[in-house]
Amino acid sequence: MPAQTPSPPVTAPPPSNGATRLPPAAQAPRRGRMHTRISGLRTGLIVGVAVLVVVLIFIIQNTHAVNISFLGAHLRLSLAVALLLAAIAGALLMAAAGTARITQLRLALRRTRRRHPAAPAPPGR
Repeated sequence: MPAQTPSPPVTAPPPSNGATRLPPAAQAPRRGRMHTRISGLRTGLIVGVAVLVVVLIFIIQNTHAVNISFLGAHLRLSLAVALLLAAIAGALLMAAAGTARITQLRLALRRTRRRHPAAPAPPGR
């Protein structure tokens, strides 16, 4: 009988469901784009400039004047300015409602933390 050389053990490939994964340090680095605060700011500025251009086009195309009456005040403004002021007023009302709700939730969280203080973390963590 010829002598056989030991062959390396055969291992099955890892399951495709992601059950076995390498630790984070051993994983290959991602090749995608990094999202940073500066990139978010840049994207926000680009979107803001685009919105500003659209608003300016809207104002330039709607220059005819309209009569506005509100709580006894009578104004004559261009239609675009009147709609812009209405949109700003609506945004301010939504911001006020959102701020009130966030304040309410923070107060409730603070009350809950006072009643049920968190257990201290075990040493070594």
